[in-house]
Amino acid sequence: MEDARPSAHAELFALETVVVGQPKRSWWRRYLGPVLAVSTVEGTPLGDVTLTDDTHCFLTTASGECVLRVEQSGPAEFRLATGTGREFGTLSTGRFVKTAQLRLRTERGRPLFLTRRGQLSAEWQLTETDPAPISAPAPTVLGRVTMSTIDAWIGLQRYLIETVPGLDGSERRTVLAAVVCLHLLRRPPGSSSAPA
Repeated sequence: MEDARPSAHAELFALETVVVGQPKRSWWRRYLGPVLAVSTVEGTPLGDVTLTDDTHCFLTTASGECVLRVEQSGPAEFRLATGTGREFGTLSTGRFVKTAQLRLRTERGRPLFLTRRGQLSAEWQLTETDPAPISAPAPTVLGRVTMSTIDAWIGLQRYLIETVPGLDGSERRTVLAAVVCLHLLRRPPGSSSAPA
């Protein structure tokens, strides 16, 4: 008889709100842990993001299952794949300020945009259309990512991802991967500490 319980990654990508943040560390010791930790808002661990080199990283659930792979294929382009290596989406920036807007393509081909509200803003809005044209009507907000600094001394970052109920698990997986990419774009190359 098959186990009817949902897998750990299905539960992870079903959550409307998750936190992605740099784990706390000591200023005085070399840090060798994961680049990012994924948890619920209440702090329940859901997984870790490990960087194998400057171009590849993996999201592994708390049970040890690899559920997401991110490969940086250019200065501002990423390929997103499942834990088994099946590509399910892409991400690109294409702008001078690489963290101003991330253009996503989901597994079903749906375009999504993660756009920073302003150069000094700590919030990115998730929309299905590009909010840049001023003459166009304001797009519907499908979610938001809010960044905060959890340790001013080291500069550790935390990203709160909030999505609307209408997004499905594969789209939430793409948004979570986008936040990992956003952190990698903001982080100085070869650095294991704070992003720029």
